[in-house]
Amino acid sequence: MSAPAAVDDTPGRIARRVIRDQDRAALATLARGGAHGGGHPYASLVLVGVDHDASPLLLISRLADHTQNIAADPRVSLLFDGTGGLAEPLTGPRVSLLGRAAVTTAPRHRARFLARHPGAALYADFKDFAIYRVGVERAHLVAGFGKIHWIDARDVLTEAAPALLEREADIVAHMNQDHADAVQLYATKLLGRTGEGWTMTGVDPEGCDLRRGGEVARLRFDTPVHDADAARA
Repeated sequence: MSAPAAVDDTPGRIARRVIRDQDRAALATLARGGAHGGGHPYASLVLVGVDHDASPLLLISRLADHTQNIAADPRVSLLFDGTGGLAEPLTGPRVSLLGRAAVTTAPRHRARFLARHPGAALYADFKDFAIYRVGVERAHLVAGFGKIHWIDARDVLTEAAPALLEREADIVAHMNQDHADAVQLYATKLLGRTGEGWTMTGVDPEGCDLRRGGEVARLRFDTPVHDADAARA
């Protein structure tokens, strides 16, 4: 649950919010030749992290069919479903991203994914697992009946903030260790969530991510932030 969309939002901003709000997605790959269903689209469920610019991050095993499909053809599509909890799901937003998946060894990508999905630390070091970053090329947004847009990558992604990237781990650790009560209030008072034990898992130019067990929430900033001081304010 997060703040409602503003009336003047662009399709790109709406799509980006749907992507950032989710911690999982349906991954579609093209079944490789010789495999069961070779040549057909193959869909599977994956956990997703999101880079600062909103590019999806996946932690997947090369033993999995979808990863072997990517090795043969890196083109993928990810469906992010923002319709959860709606009485009429088709009135809610969903985004299909088109892009290409490639292994990334950037430490910050790994750190960001594991902060979002702490349980993945149990298998992240297995030799067959790797972090993949999806290079977004286009997106298709359905924001409700008649609200349908194809969006170029430049309008879906946003600029990263190097100064904020550098301090993200410090900010998150500081909030969880010294201001756990504030994080709890973000979840319960600002976002209407229930339960104790909410923690912050990430901060980017557009907001911060929270988690409690299997629940995730997103607190959006009123204006983008680009460094630690702005995030603190």
